[in-house]
Amino acid sequence: MKSWQQSWRQLLLFGLLALALTGCGKEELSALQPQGPVAAMQFDLMKLTTIIMTGVFVVVILILTYVLIRYRKRPGQTGIPKQVEGSHTLEVIWTVIPFLLLIIMAVPTVTAGFSLGKVYNSDEALQVRVTAHQFWWEFEYPDLGVATAQDLVMPVGQKVQFTLTSSDVMHAFWIPALGGKIDTNPGLDNKMWLQADRTGTFYGKCAELCGASHALMDFKVEVMEQDEFARWIEKMKGVQAAEPAAPASALALEGQQIFNKSCLGCHAVAGKGGKLGPNLTNFADRHLIAGILEHNEQNLADWLKDPEKVKPGNLMPNLNLDDQQVKALVEYMSTLSVQDK
Repeated sequence: MKSWQQSWRQLLLFGLLALALTGCGKEELSALQPQGPVAAMQFDLMKLTTIIMTGVFVVVILILTYVLIRYRKRPGQTGIPKQVEGSHTLEVIWTVIPFLLLIIMAVPTVTAGFSLGKVYNSDEALQVRVTAHQFWWEFEYPDLGVATAQDLVMPVGQKVQFTLTSSDVMHAFWIPALGGKIDTNPGLDNKMWLQADRTGTFYGKCAELCGASHALMDFKVEVMEQDEFARWIEKMKGVQAAEPAAPASALALEGQQIFNKSCLGCHAVAGKGGKLGPNLTNFADRHLIAGILEHNEQNLADWLKDPEKVKPGNLMPNLNLDDQQVKALVEYMSTLSVQDK
């Protein structure tokens, strides 16, 4: 049987380990390392409230400790101690101080709330419409005539005004390093704005339990320099306005034929096709397959063979493809790129 000293040592060890782990995290996926003005405002509010609550806790514990020691029952003491009722001075103090602390927290919170709730028009911010699906993300740039999925592309140092909705159930859009989450609801448009202050890759997630693959509903955010973003938009426009090019190899051509027959009804490529599934115009440029798998031929083949196994509950049907058909589709989908154009 363990002694109480051993139990306390283990508890202290786990407590210190938990405290240390709270400081761990990737810069591109941490709300505690803000990379934009929205995240910075929210982080400042977190720090302010944490400092105030910690101060209140410490003061209360000190007063409680003082009272326990000062007014404890002493040896030889009998009867009930002298009863002291109410002190107007103390009552005023413990009423005024919490009121002042609430004011200190309320003013910056309300100010930040109005700032974060502002809606910017097309002249002030890049407009992006986000539609959440089980279990993927659709991104449209209505003023630019461009649409994509799973990879959100943003210019650095520019406000992006998001209009968010859902095609099925409630989801929540969250890019931890850039700002807090907001719900996406069927039949309702919610709005928020974000801005990235540095280039690089960030990661977003669904933060609302939405089904079997909720934990796998991730997306990537690529923040580019302004001129690089403009070139990306022009490439996407050019590809989406043109007829899909014929693949160079016979295997890729076979894959295109399979895709046109079995996949184009749900997935758009170069401006042609449906919107039930992710837009695949720039599929070969993405870092991830299905939002979660490393982008390579084997993972793509596994996804095409059995989507349900990779992402339970998703709406992509199993096409029961044989190995040759899968190989051809992989070859064709590897040509869907805008980076080389």
